[in-house]
Amino acid sequence: MFKTLKLLFSPKNKDIRKRIGFTLLGLLIFAVGTTIPTPGTEGAISNLGLWQLYDVIGGGALKNFSIFALGVMPYISASIITGILQMDIIPYFTELKERGQEGRQKINQINRYLGLAIAFLQGFAMAFAFVKGGSTIDYLTIAVILTAGTAFLLWLGDQITSKGIGNGISLIIMGGIISSIPKMFIDTFNALIIDTSSSLFIGIISFIVFVLFYLAIIVGVVFIEKSERRIPIQYSNQTTSAYGAKQNYIPFKLNSANVMPVIFASVIFSVPAFIAGLLDSSNGFVVFVNKYLNYTTPVGFVIYIVVIFFFSFFYAFLQINPEELAKNLNRQGGYIPGIRPGKETTTYIKTVLSRITLLGSIFIAVIAGLPIIFSSFLSTNLPSSVSIGGTGILIVVGVALETYRQIESSLINRNYKGVR
Repeated sequence: MFKTLKLLFSPKNKDIRKRIGFTLLGLLIFAVGTTIPTPGTEGAISNLGLWQLYDVIGGGALKNFSIFALGVMPYISASIITGILQMDIIPYFTELKERGQEGRQKINQINRYLGLAIAFLQGFAMAFAFVKGGSTIDYLTIAVILTAGTAFLLWLGDQITSKGIGNGISLIIMGGIISSIPKMFIDTFNALIIDTSSSLFIGIISFIVFVLFYLAIIVGVVFIEKSERRIPIQYSNQTTSAYGAKQNYIPFKLNSANVMPVIFASVIFSVPAFIAGLLDSSNGFVVFVNKYLNYTTPVGFVIYIVVIFFFSFFYAFLQINPEELAKNLNRQGGYIPGIRPGKETTTYIKTVLSRITLLGSIFIAVIAGLPIIFSSFLSTNLPSSVSIGGTGILIVVGVALETYRQIESSLINRNYKGVR
C-alpha cells in the first residue's frame, strides 16, 4: 500500500491523480444533489418506514425527496431483468450475450432505456403516494424531474468510468451508502449507551461487540476479495521444464461476482418495500412484505440469504462462460494438465467455478447476515438502520477494494513500462 501511495504522488503519475480528483468531484456533485429537494415536495416524507433500505442505498436522497431520490436503482433493476432474459429465455438477449463486446454495449444501452422507463413509473408512483392534493400535471412534473435525476446520475457514472477511476455506477452507490454510515453508528451509540435502560457497563460492552462485528465484515470482505483458485495451464508449444519457463494459470476469484449479489439482493428486497410504501399499512400486501420480505424477520432473513446465493451463481456464470473459456483455451493451443480439451475441460471449469462460488457465497451470506443477527437477536433497542448498514458496509468495502486494485494496477503497469 505504501509503495502504491509513493507511486501515486510521483510527478509522472499526475494524470492518475487528476482521474482520482475527477472521481471525487463526481461524487461531490452526487452528494450535493441529494440535498436539493424536488420542487413541490417539501416535507412530503416524514417517516420512511419500509422505504429505509431504498433511502440508505441512495444516500438519504429519498428522505429529502431530492432530485436524485431514485438514485441508480432503476438501472440496477433493469440490469437484473436483462440478465435473467439472457439465460436462454429470449433468444435475442442470448445472441447479444454471445456477441462479446458489441453485444455488451447493446445490452448496456437497453439497460439504460429500460432503467429510465422504470424510473419514470417509480417517480410517478412516489409523487402520487407522498404529494397529497396534487394534480396529474404535478405528478407528471415530479416524475419527469426524478427521471432526469436518474438519467444525470447514469451520465455522471459514465463520466467517472471513462475519465476517472473505477466503475462509476458502483462508486455512486458506494458514495450514497458512505454518507449514511456515520448516522448509523451515532444512532447505535445512543441506543446502546445514552438512551438504554440497562447499566452503562453492559451498554459499552454491547457497543464494542457491535463495532467488532463491523470490523469482522471488513476483514472478511478483504479476505474474500484476495482469495482465488489458480488452475494451471500448459501450452502445446511450451514445456514447463524449459529454461526460464513461467507457470501459466487461470485465476478464479473465490467470489467472482464481487458485491453484486448483495446489491442485487438489496434491490430485490427494496422493490416490494417500494410498492408497499405506496399502500395503506392495513393492506394485505403490506402485511405480507412486513412478515416475509423484511430481512429482520426470520423468514425474510432466510429468503435474503437464498437470494444472495442465487445471484452469486447467476452473476459468476454470467461473468465467466465455461464453454467459451474452454474454446478460447483450445484455440490458443492451451490445455489443463490431466484434462482433455473440449467437453471435459468445460465440465472441469464448471465444477471448479461452482465449488468456489458456493464457498464464496457462504462467506458473503455470513458477512451480510452478521449485523442482521446482531440487531435482531442480541439487542431489541437498535434502530433498523443497523441491519441495513451491514449490507451497506459490505458493498462499500467491496467497491473500495476493486477501485484500489484498479489504481494499483495502473500505477504498477506504468512504472514497469517506465523501467523497461
